[in-house]
Amino acid sequence: MAGIYLHIPFCRKACHYCNFHFSTRLQNKNAVVTALLTEIKQEAHRLSGQSIETIYFGGGTPSLLTVEELNSILNQLAASFSILRDAEITLEANPDDIRIELLEEWKLAGINRLSIGVQSFREEDLRWMNRAHTAAEALSGIRLARGAGFENITIDLIYGTPTLTDAAWEDNLLKAIALDIPHLSCYALTVEPKTALFHLVESKKMADTDPEQQARQFNMLMDHTSAAGYTHYEVSNFAREGWHSRHNSAYWKGIPYLGIGPGAHSYDGLHRRWNISNNALYISGIEKGLPVYEEETLTADNRFNEYVMTSLRTMEGIQLAHVRSINGDEYAKILLEKAVKYVHLQQVRITETSIQLTNAGKLFADGIAAEFFTG
Repeated sequence: MAGIYLHIPFCRKACHYCNFHFSTRLQNKNAVVTALLTEIKQEAHRLSGQSIETIYFGGGTPSLLTVEELNSILNQLAASFSILRDAEITLEANPDDIRIELLEEWKLAGINRLSIGVQSFREEDLRWMNRAHTAAEALSGIRLARGAGFENITIDLIYGTPTLTDAAWEDNLLKAIALDIPHLSCYALTVEPKTALFHLVESKKMADTDPEQQARQFNMLMDHTSAAGYTHYEVSNFAREGWHSRHNSAYWKGIPYLGIGPGAHSYDGLHRRWNISNNALYISGIEKGLPVYEEETLTADNRFNEYVMTSLRTMEGIQLAHVRSINGDEYAKILLEKAVKYVHLQQVRITETSIQLTNAGKLFADGIAAEFFTG
């Protein structure tokens, strides 16, 4: 099995916090789509003999694609790969793009999962983030999607922003739960270098993040979702039974995937590859038949560290049998020795088969994983 990720590098507005590759200049969108179609044909051999279980349109803002552009991409994928009939096909959509006629076209095209970029149900938060949609559009987009027959819906929410009190965060959570959204992806605000937010914080025009506030709100998130029956199956992801993201779960399990489009990443188990994050250079390179990517071959230590980083974030945790089979007994032995410290801190639990984070440990997931690294 394998997955395909398509990066659609366009947005109407630049959110202050975003560090993904995108452009607000839509003039060359057609040229990027044409290059995407060519790249799909060129790279089809990379997943030869493998069935495609998931397709994910990310960005950027994939809901900016016209129906014709979306269909042309899906048709080319179908012609180039062996796609399972029940493949999960996700489209990221901004609430302001969601209209009943588009929803119907997306369903006809084969989209069966929507990821709606809500971020907050509060107007003041959305203005602070410089989002393109309003709070009313966030609610309307979800209801329209439901009305159009989309059952597999996930929404993104951000916590730990300077505008978000604990009471306001609780209100956002209760709204999402009341709407019975089957999947929630919830992220602490991070101030990433080279973003507008970074420069605003550096120049003292906006407040920096507060780690204590973020910890409180993460604990509130875990408490409310647990009480509402969601499974906390990855540090930032919560789902009703049967609604886990198949695409993202494949990332965390180390299943191969192919990235298409400027800024997209690929992984085949031994190599990691990333496309150039520049639309004009991507288009030019594809047109001239030149490589538009860089690639590295992963060492045994690289593969171990990547597995530790991703698997530790999941509810299954690090599977010791996997470590022993891929990296050897010595890796597993050293890992268990390092984990003892965090057992005493009540941040990790060790079972016969795995090493898992406790709820307290989830607050420090990346730091604990880094302590487990080797090499």
